[in-house]
Amino acid sequence: MTTTGRQHRRPVGELLRRWRDRRRLSQLELALESGISARHLSFVENGRSAPSRETVLRLAEELDLPLRERNDLLLAAGYAPVYSEASLDSPEMASVRAAVRQVLRGHEPYPAVAVDRGWNLVDANSGVALLTEGVAEELLAPPANVLRASLHPDGMAPRISNVGEWRAHLLGRLRRQVALTADPALSRLLTELRAYPGGGSEPEVEVPGPGDIVVPLRLRDGGRELSFFSTVTTFGTPLDVTVSELAIESFFPADPETASVLRERPGRGFASGTGGGGRRP
Repeated sequence: MTTTGRQHRRPVGELLRRWRDRRRLSQLELALESGISARHLSFVENGRSAPSRETVLRLAEELDLPLRERNDLLLAAGYAPVYSEASLDSPEMASVRAAVRQVLRGHEPYPAVAVDRGWNLVDANSGVALLTEGVAEELLAPPANVLRASLHPDGMAPRISNVGEWRAHLLGRLRRQVALTADPALSRLLTELRAYPGGGSEPEVEVPGPGDIVVPLRLRDGGRELSFFSTVTTFGTPLDVTVSELAIESFFPADPETASVLRERPGRGFASGTGGGGRRP
């Protein structure tokens, strides 16, 4: 779900003021950073002046808005969007699909998933099978949401030995994404995940314990515990909304035993649900 339908009917000044408030910037601060006068910004926010397209884009840049929200501002100001939004299964996105698949395959036998802005699965490699073992089929069916599959009582949660810590980590990431995008669909997902049992609420400030470097994912696998850390990869210079919202999360073994297990066992994983060249591992 996009925010465009809800937001572009509001005046551009109101949207700018809301985004400025979310970023906790004064009119003077935003004006100085954007290189426009505070008086002009005040007039724009109050509806007394219409901003040029260049001014809208400059303000959106300083407000660090995602590309989707920049298009929303342009629509609200009466301009056409400047950032394309191609479907991931369209012919022009073939090179993007190929790049995602190359990264995923190159990470095997270690798990990796590609997700969209809503954390819906785009693609996954064969290594994900170890993570999804025992997860209910309905949570893996398209459109599979990786956060729901991770934290749902019928998902990975019963196998995660540090579920409280991992849950806090994932909900903290989602909370920050909601703050960045103001996406109502993400906000609803956050509310849903917070209601799942077994982990308590996520802390407002994450304080690492002694010796902690990263938040690990500790997964029960039979009588042993496997340990992972993860990294997130995005496209560095996207000019398309869909591409800007893609992310690849790659899991690495945190110890030799986990690495050995991953090298030795294939299996099943998610069923890709967004049509982005994905496959069922």
